[in-house]
Amino acid sequence: QVQLVESGGGLVQTGGSLRLSCVASRRMFSMNVMGWYRQAPGKQRELVASITSSGTTLYADSVKGRFTISRDPAKNTVYLQMNSLKPEDTAVYYCNLNFPNSWGQGTQVTVSS
Repeated sequence: QVQLVESGGGLVQTGGSLRLSCVASRRMFSMNVMGWYRQAPGKQRELVASITSSGTTLYADSVKGRFTISRDPAKNTVYLQMNSLKPEDTAVYYCNLNFPNSWGQGTQVTVSS
């Protein structure tokens, strides 16, 4: 299994920004997709954004235009830049690697109104 360590969560006001980081214990291979998911209290975990090893990105409709996923292969790191945050973005954010299926421990993001 691959170890994933997230950081960068916190408390921010509506309209603010945060950048999450996910450091992997090894680099991405061609079949890999790394994604950011989130889970709010009482809700199912949902995909927020993903990025392939070639840099192709995918976003949930709810975050398009506000969030940006990127990666730094030299650092085995994937980022999630979150701008114009809303209270409904409040959740625990998890990093995921598709193969082997691996999850980070999660980082809390709280957006106050």
